[in-house]
Amino acid sequence: MLQLTALYNHPEDKDAFDRHYDEVHAPLAMKMPGLRRFTAARPVPDADGNTPPYHLVAVLEFDDEAALGSAMSSPEGQAAVADLANFADAGVTMLTSKGQTLV
Repeated sequence: MLQLTALYNHPEDKDAFDRHYDEVHAPLAMKMPGLRRFTAARPVPDADGNTPPYHLVAVLEFDDEAALGSAMSSPEGQAAVADLANFADAGVTMLTSKGQTLV
């Protein structure tokens, strides 16, 4: 399995970010061909009340590198990438990694 992880920095307007992500961006990403699993998490403060380093963490899973490449080059993938400019103005870090399910 190959994972694409998106680490979204804290936006200035969290409500607008969340609304756009939930109503526009996530539905675009879910249309990508070959997507096996898609999870999104909004980290919460730690036990000491410290703000987490990211506002949102999304993980998209594909069978392999070829499947991820096809998804990203598809019209659906290109639309999702283009949409980042509409809401992720605080920045996003993308990581690609080989994943395994442990439980």
